[in-house]
Amino acid sequence: MSSTRLVVMGVSGCGKSTIGSLVAHALGIPFVDGDSLHSVENVAKMAAGTPLTDADRRPWLAVVGRALAQTDGPGLVVACSALKRSYRDAIRAQASDVFFLHLHGTRELLSTRLARRAGHFMPADLLDSQLATLQPLQPDETGYAVDIDQPVSEILKQAVLAAGSGIQTEAVAAAVR
Repeated sequence: MSSTRLVVMGVSGCGKSTIGSLVAHALGIPFVDGDSLHSVENVAKMAAGTPLTDADRRPWLAVVGRALAQTDGPGLVVACSALKRSYRDAIRAQASDVFFLHLHGTRELLSTRLARRAGHFMPADLLDSQLATLQPLQPDETGYAVDIDQPVSEILKQAVLAAGSGIQTEAVAAAVR
């Protein structure tokens, strides 16, 4: 039996941690919030409202990739923004069989969610920089995109179906419809 290596990706406020933990529970595998893998310096920078640079992210992405690659047993789910193709490639360089679940929504929905969120180091005013950085999954990437403007139960259903299939984005999209 092969391990499931899944990254739940998207901008701040899309529900990476919530959906990631639910998918992990449904699949019976551990969950790691990628935010907990950031350096103290990165967290301080984001908390101050300064977007991370690619140089800031490189070591963090290596840690995320290693966590996925070194997982024992049935697998691991990691919540990680993975906004650019190059970031996903950095993770894939360590864990080539990783599957990306992209949670996406409108700016308005994301802003509303961020405004309601308390106690998180990522300020809502960094949303626009994240949206500007975001490069959606490409058809040649193993993954699936889910619109977050629907009930959590439907997002979870689509996510578990997609993660369990391990097939390309277009084929999974057709199977869920």
